[in-house]
Amino acid sequence: MATIVKSYEPTFWDRLYLPALAKGLAVTLKHFFRKKITIQYPDEKYVPPDGYRGLHRLNKYPDGKIRCVACELCSAACPADCIHIIPGPSPWEDGKERFPVRFDIDLLRCIFCGFCEMACPEEAIELTEIYDFSNYTRDDLLIDKEGLLGVYELTKDTNYYSRPNAGQDSEALTSDKF
Repeated sequence: MATIVKSYEPTFWDRLYLPALAKGLAVTLKHFFRKKITIQYPDEKYVPPDGYRGLHRLNKYPDGKIRCVACELCSAACPADCIHIIPGPSPWEDGKERFPVRFDIDLLRCIFCGFCEMACPEEAIELTEIYDFSNYTRDDLLIDKEGLLGVYELTKDTNYYSRPNAGQDSEALTSDKF
């Protein structure tokens, strides 16, 4: 047996729309006199909080060697399958026996979840605070080993956006495959 549901019948005040209009104007006026928090983007850069997950980098030891041992745990942990590593023998006599001959990350597939960073036993891959990278073609958003090491050089000392001249470095990020 079917149930009959009576539809809503608007009251006199609902049909006037004045209470709804007054509520909307009250919200507008409440925010109208508050201090504006807009950042003038090209001139001012937003400094993300600690723990922000942005552009990747490959870390190095103090002597300049890459920390990555090409164990491919980051690639296995990646839910988007955007990390591709080709391992090879290490070019150094002392130290680790494996080395990433090729290390590519497809930034368009990456969801910046941080699983690669958590899975790495050597703390070789890290997500930085850089958020303003863009390009005109898909191929230019494939970052390779040299690009990841270049990001390390930009971010190894301090927060990328708190440094003076941080805006000039962002043009370097968007040109010629990082």
